[in-house]
Amino acid sequence: MRCPYCGSTNTQVKDSRPSEDHTTIRRRRVCADCGGRFTTFERVQLRELTVVKRSGRRTPFDRDKLMRSVQIALRKRPVDPERIERMVSGIVRRLENMGDNDINSETIGHLVMEALKNLDDVAYVRFASVYKNFREAKDFEALLGELAGGEPSEDTPKKAAAAAKD
Repeated sequence: MRCPYCGSTNTQVKDSRPSEDHTTIRRRRVCADCGGRFTTFERVQLRELTVVKRSGRRTPFDRDKLMRSVQIALRKRPVDPERIERMVSGIVRRLENMGDNDINSETIGHLVMEALKNLDDVAYVRFASVYKNFREAKDFEALLGELAGGEPSEDTPKKAAAAAKD
């Protein structure tokens, strides 16, 4: 492991412990050259996944990118970071267990929306507005009507637009 301070590869693990959900190993490291201390996390990767974009372009799956997009949807929401980590780990496990190395971006988006719907309604609406490329207030109204399981009220688009801006 390369030291983030001096770039040396001469680092040593001082402490290792599993995370609470036992999906990662936290390693505390020290650089033998500069004495800098830092933490790394290790996860099991079952297979190399490739994301097939709508345009047909193929890119390597990036768990961190998935985490960032989920965190953006959950910004300023009262959701425990550990629940977010478990949610993202669950999505990654489902993708790896699909049995195919090529995953459509739509599949990832669908899994994220499904997970966010169960975690936080506001984050679900935020993510859906970007993922489904909402262009006007009635798009929010339709989604909120579906989320509520009934007919949306007259002020629903205003609430949805305000929620998406948070």
